[in-house]
Amino acid sequence: MTTLKLGIIVRLTLAEGPEPALDHVARLGFPTCQVAVSDPRVLDVDIAARVRRAAAERDIELTTIWTHCRDGQIWNFVDGPATIGLVPPATRPAAVERLKRGAEFARRADVSGITTHVGFLPEAPGDPLYHDVVQALREVATHCRDHGRIFCFETGQETPITLLRTIEDIGTDNLGINLDPANLLMYGKANPVDALDIIGRYVRGVHAKDGEYPTNGRQLGVEKPLGEGRVNFPVLIPKLKALGYTGALTIEREVSGPAQLAGIDQARRVLGPLL
Repeated sequence: MTTLKLGIIVRLTLAEGPEPALDHVARLGFPTCQVAVSDPRVLDVDIAARVRRAAAERDIELTTIWTHCRDGQIWNFVDGPATIGLVPPATRPAAVERLKRGAEFARRADVSGITTHVGFLPEAPGDPLYHDVVQALREVATHCRDHGRIFCFETGQETPITLLRTIEDIGTDNLGINLDPANLLMYGKANPVDALDIIGRYVRGVHAKDGEYPTNGRQLGVEKPLGEGRVNFPVLIPKLKALGYTGALTIEREVSGPAQLAGIDQARRVLGPLL
């Protein structure tokens, strides 16, 4: 029987470095974590070496480097298409370079790969914008492969079939998906259990997050404490196992302070019997 590990997301800052973030993971007793990097200044050789050393000293498995494409991303349906990921043409070259630096950072930190939100991928495969984004993603994926890393799309802004088509059209052998089941709901893109029938074989990471469908055409659906939204984890997790998934379930609660810690504890209680 497959037993999945739990983890959380921690964010690296230039001011604090990796040690306090990984101390936080160790205090909470999690064996894995994803490391999120939003400040590109963090992506340097010295910090990568510190990340690798700090993880080894605390016996924590780093499952991915979550690499933001750019600053100023706006997470809604109105401004999101022009600001998220590497779909927007004006900021795409800089996003490509940042993701390449993320791959190099992951290699130096001894982490298997990087993850990001690519953005609102066009639905129509004949759209010139779609073609250009695929070309950019192939460049990033090839760079990741050259450094022995995988590249993972986090689910959210795209439908599962568009994500599948994009992976097929890029065509490299180092592509995967970080399944965020709540995002599929919050962006109104799919039921996450059904989405696995389309993209399940590519899942390399999972965010344990819950949420609701949108209730208007401008704002995302609401994130919820795990077990209080529409993600059917008692069905989702066995289906992931049946597909051969053996990776981590990374708890994500997008609030801060005591509410985040309470959400992490609640997620651990809900997920424990399902592992």
